[in-house]
Amino acid sequence: MRLGIFGGTFDPPHIGHLILAAEAHQQLALDRVLWVLTPHPPHKTDQKVSFQSDRLDLLQAALGGDPHFEISRVDIDRPPPHFAVDTLRLLHAQYPKAVLVFLMGGDSLDDLPQWHTPRDFLLECDELGVMCRPGRVIDLSELESLLPGASRRVRFLEAPLLEISSTRLREKIAAGDVFRYYFPPAVYDLIIEKRLYRDD
Repeated sequence: MRLGIFGGTFDPPHIGHLILAAEAHQQLALDRVLWVLTPHPPHKTDQKVSFQSDRLDLLQAALGGDPHFEISRVDIDRPPPHFAVDTLRLLHAQYPKAVLVFLMGGDSLDDLPQWHTPRDFLLECDELGVMCRPGRVIDLSELESLLPGASRRVRFLEAPLLEISSTRLREKIAAGDVFRYYFPPAVYDLIIEKRLYRDD
């Protein structure tokens, strides 16, 4: 079984997340994509993050029962800090026969040597599914020099260029700008119902 691991704060989850996950599922021949909601991201300690319960409700609404997608509680059900290496260790214990494909963007791949215990992370990671922006070429030689063995785990996938970010969407909602079509209808409805991301 091939499992994609798609981690993030998903604050909020939007159509860009869904498109990337769907492309990864198809291009990397994944059986399922596990969406790992990170309650307290170690790299965002200086940023305000919405309530975990609200983000979980939004994520459940976003996935809408898609059989290829599943929410994993691996980080939700344990105390922080939530480093990727520990997430993968727990998922390997939960799915001992699965191939774990960690999904990340090209920028994250560049930053991988600065991650928490990156060598241990690579030992736990069977493959790296790297989402590249169209036209971008990533030179793996520098990564390989810093983390030997990393390049052979990389599997590139093409993703459409979508200039959508959760940060920008939070700003649009707070400002009262139009935001309806950046989300699946169920997510939009929930944001309206709960009055999320409003300055008031």
